Amino acid sequence: MSDTDQPNVDIIGAGPAGLMAADVLVAGGASVTIYDRMPSAGRKFLLAGRGGLNLTHSEDFETFLTRYGAATSHLRAAIEAFPPAATRAWSEGLHQPTFIGTSGRVFPKSFKTSPLLRSWLRRLGSAGVTFKQSHHWLGWDESGRALFMTPQGRVTIEADATILALGGASWPRLGSDGGWVEALTQAGVTVMPLKPANCGFLAGWSELFRTRFEGQPLKRIELTFEGRSVRGEAIVTKDGLEGSGIYALSAPLRDAIAARGEAVLHIALRPDASIAELQRRLEAPRQKQSFSTFLRKALNLWPPAIGLLHEVTVSSSTRLSAMTPPALAKLINSVPVRLTGTAPIATAISTAGGIPFDELDQHFMLRRKPGVFAAGEMLDWEAPTGGYLLQASFATGAAAGRGVLDRLAR
Repeated sequence: MSDTDQPNVDIIGAGPAGLMAADVLVAGGASVTIYDRMPSAGRKFLLAGRGGLNLTHSEDFETFLTRYGAATSHLRAAIEAFPPAATRAWSEGLHQPTFIGTSGRVFPKSFKTSPLLRSWLRRLGSAGVTFKQSHHWLGWDESGRALFMTPQGRVTIEADATILALGGASWPRLGSDGGWVEALTQAGVTVMPLKPANCGFLAGWSELFRTRFEGQPLKRIELTFEGRSVRGEAIVTKDGLEGSGIYALSAPLRDAIAARGEAVLHIALRPDASIAELQRRLEAPRQKQSFSTFLRKALNLWPPAIGLLHEVTVSSSTRLSAMTPPALAKLINSVPVRLTGTAPIATAISTAGGIPFDELDQHFMLRRKPGVFAAGEMLDWEAPTGGYLLQASFATGAAAGRGVLDRLAR
């Protein structure tokens, strides 16, 4: 590349991290081509907004950073350089103003991904970014050129720098299938095993409980595991539980199951009521009501919650209706649910594992592959839902873009 040439940068992966890297690069004067194995860009990004696009979170910045756990020190500089305020400004620059929800989460006012993504892609296209869809990255050839499988066969591409933003291994039908692990491993890059994060768990329900309550929610509950409690909800699945409350505890639950083969989660069905208050209500006369009707009316417990109480006591010698009010009150706010496995990684919201930060320099460049950078969910970090996943993807994509510009300038 001569001093007057425009540097050519390839980005492999058209998700949030790759698109944000492209934003930074074109602003810095680079010529950018984005390659993706899917026929269109941002497919998993669109899925993320299916129930409302949660871009980031408005909580105190230092508290925000703690959501990344062990990866906080590695992500701090990138997120400080592209913080939640920058995400909101970026969205507004795409004519998608944002608002803060009651939980502190930040959403575009349209509440949807599609208007924002359309505006983003138009802006990148107007800036000269080229999109090459249906290009499945296979790794590198003997000369170090990027190798792709396309509808026309194999092609090789050479660039001044490359950013890998290929995602994790959840929702593979949308593009992020983790197929990049083998290519990087063959290139000598260490990759930590990919694991499900923000995922569901297996509970081994009885056929009766599964048939009656599959798909029904346990609302306004508190879930506790190893001293950590979260409020939220859970959804009964055919094989176990999923939902916001479960996702918030997915990392320690997953790791405990991996270490011990099981994890016992405790669920408070009426977390705002004291044991004494529950006991007082349970001591009221039942009259001619069935026991389930009594529990529903006396404690405002709905059928899935009552069904769960029956489910966890079915193997004991004491029927639920025969329990004393003190014992039943304690059970209602500490229902033990034995989890024996995670749901498949393909159904998880995100993944843990990936490229360790030790494999990267401070500019997100692979130490073993000079000129190749990595960003987004490929890296070894995880975070709960609530805007943290997208924020780190945006921030690391922007950091990799800046890293490329810095390298090319030198």
